[in-house]
Amino acid sequence: MATHHYQSPALPINVPSKAPGPASLYPVGRVSGSPPDISDASTTAGSRTSAGFSYASGSFGGDYDSSSASYSGVEIVDVLNDRMQDMFDPTPLDKGLAMQAQASGQLNAKQRELIELQALAQRRLKGVRASFADGIKVARETKRDLEWTQKRVNALKAKAEHAHPDEYRRAAKKYTFDDN
Repeated sequence: MATHHYQSPALPINVPSKAPGPASLYPVGRVSGSPPDISDASTTAGSRTSAGFSYASGSFGGDYDSSSASYSGVEIVDVLNDRMQDMFDPTPLDKGLAMQAQASGQLNAKQRELIELQALAQRRLKGVRASFADGIKVARETKRDLEWTQKRVNALKAKAEHAHPDEYRRAAKKYTFDDN
């Protein structure tokens, strides 16, 4: 997955001057008002340079004439906000977030599927173990039955050999089986 980094170039920002301008430059809903009272104490004032803004410490006392007409009513934050919205395109970010959400959803689905399959395998394993235990039990019972039957056949064979030795020899020759 490719990662994109978007960096917008530094653009100059127009800062309104202290002198009132034509009314058509400013939004209609603004109310003109006086600037806030600023003390003669040292404050930070900005000035525009080619690379953006430079800030210097100074006082507004001599820079501002309180007898000038009226404050323009343009808020710099709104202007900067509008410019930022115009410059920033959230589409690639939204697409990336959508892809991430899809991948996360797919991973969660696969994880749930794996958990379900693991539970199914556990249930099957229990069944197989129970079947295996039953098979072992049946095999032991069968072995025990075969051993008892073999003992019984051997006992009957010995009894027949003692009771009828001649007939037993003739039958043994006629019906000889290889034990190997």
